[in-house]
Amino acid sequence: MDLRRDALQILKETSRTFYIPISILPPGLQEAVASAYLCMRAIDEIEDHPTLDNPTKAKLLRAISLTLQSGVDGFPVDAFAAGFSGYEDILEEVTIRIREWSILAPETIAPRIWDATAAMSDRMAYWAEVNWKVHTEADLDRYTFGVAGAVGLMLSDLWTWYDGTQTNRTQAIGFGRGLQAVNILRNHVEDLGRGVSFFPDGWNAAKMQEYALRNLALADAYTSSLPDGPALQFCQIPLALAHGTIEALANGKEKLSRSDVEALLQQLNSVNLKAG
Repeated sequence: MDLRRDALQILKETSRTFYIPISILPPGLQEAVASAYLCMRAIDEIEDHPTLDNPTKAKLLRAISLTLQSGVDGFPVDAFAAGFSGYEDILEEVTIRIREWSILAPETIAPRIWDATAAMSDRMAYWAEVNWKVHTEADLDRYTFGVAGAVGLMLSDLWTWYDGTQTNRTQAIGFGRGLQAVNILRNHVEDLGRGVSFFPDGWNAAKMQEYALRNLALADAYTSSLPDGPALQFCQIPLALAHGTIEALANGKEKLSRSDVEALLQQLNSVNLKAG
């Protein structure tokens, strides 16, 4: 079985936003970013699982973190099995196959991905235990850093590893936080349905939109400072979709339609062709 091809297929099934930018990355970098995305998607599916209770989510997430911390030159075939014991039929395929995703990346960068996923898994366990209670803006900053800002930092490390591209780390955090804040806005009603709100006390959609735009300004600065190359091509797409989603929500839509997404990507393509 071709693990890279399999990973791209699972990616296509799980993320409309990230499949396209990952699928156009060059060999080596593509495997690294796909590995990171799928490892993080694996733990994300536990955090968002509709039937698991919070203590169980925390237990599963901590087990994954401890296994990832034990990695040396990969993981034994059954490395994650004990942690998943009893839940194999409940968990998503992307979660069950986390060992495969963890060894997809080139060995010179894979441990950085294990480290980032282990740390995020621990943070998600904490948030599950407190039922994602966000009371203040500092709580919101903590949450958006833990599940997204830290991803921005890891991506910066991947760009440097691949071709020496240097980035501003504060802006990298803003890139992750901005995308996450847009997700929070888009999923607010759905989250309320499961008894969770990421809006700090007293905040409304307008206030969260302001927070998202403030971080997207950092994301814009991050992206515009990238040289022509794979990092820029990758970052432009989710950023354009995040801006488009904010606009759609402001206009009363629930999310971007498929045709909206296609139009945004086409627009981005023509801008890049002109620049090229």
